[in-house]
Amino acid sequence: MNLFDYEIPTEGELFTALFESDRLTINRIVSSDRLEPKCYCQEMDEWVLLLEGKASLRIDTTLKTLTKGESLFIPAHTPHEVVSVQKGTLWLALYIAV
Repeated sequence: MNLFDYEIPTEGELFTALFESDRLTINRIVSSDRLEPKCYCQEMDEWVLLLEGKASLRIDTTLKTLTKGESLFIPAHTPHEVVSVQKGTLWLALYIAV
């Protein structure tokens, strides 16, 4: 599988599992620019890296904008949501069991 060989969804996000174990999941996420508002509050720590594009996230009450090459750590049980995203944004997401 080539990490950069993907199609951009017309709506929402496309999640592809690249690796899964008991303690770690690695996903490739491809975003359209048409997302339904959704708040996440996960049982696992999450680390995301933007490989392409731009996205704004609300972490608790703080707005954070990521651009290509930037990463963000989101501790388990932290409410967060993607507020806006550029069409074709490519993420690498690691979910780590705590």
